Amino acid sequence: MLRIDIITLFPQIFSGYLTQSLLAKAIAKGLIEIVVHDLRHWSTDPKHHKIDDRPYGGGPGMLIRVEPVVHCVEEVQQMADRPGLVVLLTPQGEPLRQPRVESMAQTGRILLLCGRYEGFDQRVIDILQPLELSVGDYVLNGGEVAAMIVVDSTVRMIPGVLGDEQSSWDDSFSRGNRLLEFPQYTRPPEFRGHPVPEVLLSGDHGKIAAWRDDQSRQKTLHRRSDLFKPPT
Repeated sequence: MLRIDIITLFPQIFSGYLTQSLLAKAIAKGLIEIVVHDLRHWSTDPKHHKIDDRPYGGGPGMLIRVEPVVHCVEEVQQMADRPGLVVLLTPQGEPLRQPRVESMAQTGRILLLCGRYEGFDQRVIDILQPLELSVGDYVLNGGEVAAMIVVDSTVRMIPGVLGDEQSSWDDSFSRGNRLLEFPQYTRPPEFRGHPVPEVLLSGDHGKIAAWRDDQSRQKTLHRRSDLFKPPT
């Protein structure tokens, strides 16, 4: 089973997300466990439960303070039998790619830190030494959406989560695959002058496999030719 702890200032954002589709079924089956923690519970401000403050040296915005984050992570780590991989979601982090997703799925436990405002006090990183991950070269209002991307991509690697285990094997970027997925079709066999390729209706599995491989290579060449280069 994979356990994911999410640390956030806005736990309500996850209430709908965690009760839908394959994710909800996986939780109900006990394949995964997801626990959301409100960072404000670890605030050192008993009156207003603030966790942010102005940056030393000046500048715009507010920073999340070091004490509540470190105390929160240390306590959350004690809430299960094994410590988890601490992941801080930030546009400055390592780009999230499928090999990293697959390795995280095998850890057994992940702690996701969702930032807000101008980010975290640098001492959060210095003390906790998290894996810093970015979901793209853009900036979000907070780490919650990025956390959902990490959850979604990771849990589908857990056996039993998908209805057909072959689905994750065939995905683009999965298990070293650097080709984009081939086009797929279902009924009807023709719609508005657009027929399904005859080879897919032939029943010849060898020809179908060869056609799909060729289509994957052509699509990758036209859309993501960079994927033909050795990974750095």
